[in-house]
Amino acid sequence: MDFDINNLLRENIKRLVPYSSARDEFKGEASIYLDANENSFGSPLPVAYNRYPDPMQWKLKQRIAEIKGVPAEHIFIGNGSDEVIDIMYRAFCNPGVDNVLICPPTYGMYEVSAHINDVSIKKVPLTSDFQLDIEGLELAVDEQTKLIFVCSPNNPTGNALNRNDIELLLNNFGGIVVIDEAYINFSRHRSFIQELTEYPNLVVMQTLSKAWGLAALRVGMAFTSTLIVDVMNKIKPPYNIGQASQALALEALQRVDEVNAWIRETVAERQKLSEELGRLAVVLAVYPSDANFLLVKTVDPRGIYRQLVDKGIIVRDRSRVELCEGCLRITVGTPEENRALLAVMEAIPLATAH
Repeated sequence: MDFDINNLLRENIKRLVPYSSARDEFKGEASIYLDANENSFGSPLPVAYNRYPDPMQWKLKQRIAEIKGVPAEHIFIGNGSDEVIDIMYRAFCNPGVDNVLICPPTYGMYEVSAHINDVSIKKVPLTSDFQLDIEGLELAVDEQTKLIFVCSPNNPTGNALNRNDIELLLNNFGGIVVIDEAYINFSRHRSFIQELTEYPNLVVMQTLSKAWGLAALRVGMAFTSTLIVDVMNKIKPPYNIGQASQALALEALQRVDEVNAWIRETVAERQKLSEELGRLAVVLAVYPSDANFLLVKTVDPRGIYRQLVDKGIIVRDRSRVELCEGCLRITVGTPEENRALLAVMEAIPLATAH
């Protein structure tokens, strides 16, 4: 299907003249900076943070480009993936007019961000085996549908979505398909970022919050065409990623081997935890996972959740989420944390789980 970004962009975004910051107007190094009304005397911290950061995060993008094999010009960096989601709405969805499709159960911010931006949500639930309902999606699309969000591996179910189904969407939908790959590092399935040249309507989100262990820094990434990156850069705040986050993320990205070792250990622990949970009397099912967590169906999710809380162990009660009735979402912890979890759950008698 032909893709024309101008048919999707909001008219006000087409006309938008982005804010030009001091660091946009001057690039390079100088000995004296008197252009940005900064505190010239420094900052009361060991590291000098008195200067504004690179608004386009080029050093960070270049390192990500080396790791991912994607040109830096195809990368947008957001204040977490949540900023990427919000910008997609603000760029392409007219409030009160357009709509987006989501496939519950899935990441809740797609819907929250839609409500914030006054954009209608159409829900096409996953099938009983947590895969895309392609026929349902096809029927739900109309002329005002601008975005389809898919999460793979999916949160909270943990499984990867069928690649052929996602490709069907990319080939047949005239809007933008946003693939959220926050958990891709834990999956045996390959990322869609290598397909950017094949699909001009593709946006792939990833993050440094999960496998890279940098959740506190709030660094999310979008990989997409330069046309879409340019639009996102027009909309974002001038300095959306602080200097501390840029510097610390760049430092972490030099330690790929250490992160890969954590990923291997997490996947191994995921398998062991799945097997051990599956043996417990209070567990009815442990669903297959390509992420760093497990969706676990239990006899009494709320009761078990409370008993875990009493022991200082916090999991996520997802029992009220569509298709996740009876389920807890349990992050794969360290071996010691997993043993502590299992010990508490094993000690819960089936008769008193309620």
